[in-house]
Amino acid sequence: MYKKKKLLVFLIASLMAILLLAGCNSNSSSTGDKDSGKAGGSKDEKIVVGFSQIGAESGWRTAETESIKETLGNDPQIELKFSDAQQKQENQIKALRSFIAQKVDIIALAPVVESGWETVLKEAKDAKIPVILLDRGIDVKDESLYTSFIGSDFILEGENAAKELINLMGKDSEVNIVELQGTVGASAANDRMEGFANIIKENPKYKIIKSQTGDFTRAKGKEVMEAFLKSDGNKINAVYAHNDDMALGAIQAIEEYGLKPGEDIKIVSVDGIKDIFEAVKAGKANIIVECNPLLGPQLAQAAKDLKAGKDIERWIKTDEDVFVGKEEAEAALPSRKY
Repeated sequence: MYKKKKLLVFLIASLMAILLLAGCNSNSSSTGDKDSGKAGGSKDEKIVVGFSQIGAESGWRTAETESIKETLGNDPQIELKFSDAQQKQENQIKALRSFIAQKVDIIALAPVVESGWETVLKEAKDAKIPVILLDRGIDVKDESLYTSFIGSDFILEGENAAKELINLMGKDSEVNIVELQGTVGASAANDRMEGFANIIKENPKYKIIKSQTGDFTRAKGKEVMEAFLKSDGNKINAVYAHNDDMALGAIQAIEEYGLKPGEDIKIVSVDGIKDIFEAVKAGKANIIVECNPLLGPQLAQAAKDLKAGKDIERWIKTDEDVFVGKEEAEAALPSRKY
């Protein structure tokens, strides 16, 4: 009886040792799988980018959205979360707070206006989420609230628009210009106005006789141009539009007024959407200052670099050009995807 009990104790002890050993091996294997999965996960884990877009007020804006959706949406390393603010800053602030709550890796923001971002960007900074600005700048005291800006030199665009207009019409001509401004408070509008004015001030025969916001939309551009023509139709020699959509609206207004856009009234605008190239080809507009909307590839690369712990440039500039006259517009038209 004693031997049986001793044997039973030995068997139980042996069984417990086997189970314990198996458990240790199992835990060790599980931990190893977890660790390698975690490492593999960080390698294979998608970079989550939350993008707050202003809206779809123009063909240029639509092109930018499509570029980002196509590039980031089809990149196996990136997951894109997209929000359309419908031209309202409060909607963008809500979107940014939602991205912060979702713990995205990077926030991309095309800001509708320059001011009013400190609070929400401080929240993003506290959450250690880098913010990349797209195509428009912001006015903040603490510039560490955003990591980088991808976009154009808007002041240079305005200066180029004025220079090319003067080259077209001649330095000795008396020229009265009406200006269609972009959205009030937007950096693109502020800077394009400043750049254009910088050059015009140097040429006393050139005068900006009217300047009013057309909100970057074709409909509003037409409405404002109609008012300009009603009050000063016989005085206007040229239109400077902060974007192509307002220029296209102005073209419609000029035609309905009974004048020939591109001939009776010269047209210079900024952006470079397909419709304005077609208008220049048709002789209805004259000068296009390009503002490249295809920012998707640059944003994708910046996101990957940040996720990899690399430093990125404070200002990632886009490549752009100026197109004057029918021949240049016709040559470039096939490359205008949007």
